[in-house]
Order: sequence, then C-alpha cells, then structure tokens
Amino acid sequence: MAAPIIMVHGAFCGGWVFETFAAPFAAAGHEVLTPDLRGHGAGERRDAATGLSMADYAQDIAQLAESLPEPPILIGHSMGGLVCQMAASRARVRALALLAPSAPWGVTGNTVEEAVTAFGLHLMGPFWTQAVEPDLNLMRQYSLSRLPRAEREAAIARLRPESGRALWETLNWWLDPFMTTSVSLAGRGCPSLALVGEKDVVHPPATVRQTAARLGAGCEVLPGMSHWLVGEPGWRDVSARLLDWMDREVRAAA
Repeated sequence: MAAPIIMVHGAFCGGWVFETFAAPFAAAGHEVLTPDLRGHGAGERRDAATGLSMADYAQDIAQLAESLPEPPILIGHSMGGLVCQMAASRARVRALALLAPSAPWGVTGNTVEEAVTAFGLHLMGPFWTQAVEPDLNLMRQYSLSRLPRAEREAAIARLRPESGRALWETLNWWLDPFMTTSVSLAGRGCPSLALVGEKDVVHPPATVRQTAARLGAGCEVLPGMSHWLVGEPGWRDVSARLLDWMDREVRAAA
C-alpha cells in the first residue's frame, strides 16, 4: 500500500498551494494531506500567526505524522521544506522531499537577494512581534514570476500574513540563541531529496545544495524553473520526478 503523504506549504500561503500538485500523487494511490499551518487558515484572523515559532509549525506536522497509521512521506515547499526537516527530526517519517526549501540553522545564503531579504525585515521595526503582510511586488517578481498572469493574481489574493517570529528564526538564524531551526537527521534512515529551480532567487541552487549536504540528501537542479515548483509551468515534471524517486528509492529503503 502506498505511504500517506503530508504536503507542507511555505510562508504566507496555505494548503491550497497543492490543490493541483497533489493530484498525481492521489492518482498513484497515496492518501495526500495538505494541512494549513497554524494561523494560516482562510477563515482565521489576519493576525492569527502572530508570535508563532517554527517550532510550533514543526511540532504540529510531527504530531500529524505520528497520528497516521504508518510513517508518512513529507513533501515541503519553501519554508514548508524547513518545517518538514524539523518535523522529520521529531517524528517517524518514511521519506523527506524538499522543494526549494528554506535552509536550516547554520546554512548561509549565497546571493545578494538572500542577504537583502534577511536584513530587509529589520526595516519594519520589531517585526518578530507581528504578523507580517506579504510583499506582493516581491511575490510577483520572484516567487510567482513564471505563473500566467491570471493564476498569479489568484494566488496573490489568497496570501496571508506570516509570523514575524518564524521569519526571523528562518532568515536571521545567526541571531537566534535557541538554534530553533537546527536540524539533524543522522541515524534516522530517512531517504531525502531536494529539488530546486535553476532560476530560483528565493532559495537558489547553491544554498539548496548546502541544505541537501547538511541532511545527506540528494539534490537536483531543474532547468528553466524558478521558485513555485508546485504550480509554475513544469510542475508536472516535478511531481513525476518525485513519484519516480518514491518508487525506486523510498520503496527500496522500506
């Protein structure tokens, strides 16, 4: 029987980002769960994510994983990729697939864009005590740039504020004395794979390679693709690549 799959969305988003991406996995016989991270549900208050930590997100996904009848495969996109890394160190999981993942504690960025994003948060004042509204121009320019206009604007309309604390723990990890996003999967026997778009400037290939090396995971760069691997043109190839990996590597490790 195919293992259950938990798909975890990134910052400012919700489980809706997988509405299309999940279909091939369900067709292959997997039960696919696409939860909203705490504070990210469409019906929640705009400030619902205020004060939430990456540890809160990771614990929720770990608890969901432990509630299932068998260990699931975790698939995380962007910040959700880091949530999955953290959850995999807390719960029994079958495998870990990371799509353009945020890096864990100790992995430094490699581009000017990453540095500008990290330090730009501080221009907002005490952002870590707030729910931070998405920067729609940056989302259009970097995250959603390859989507057709109508799809891009539909996604923009569904974005929600993100926890400033979670953003701080992710993007300014060197200032976090608690090492909240520190991850170690040593000895857990968890097949892992990271995929990243060749043109991704949010989490570029060089940084994702470092993340993969930290986890002992495979890493593949997808030609022509950017950050929105779950929905931009080429997403079907991404899902097919993951399904092929599951059939070969994950089943072999079972």
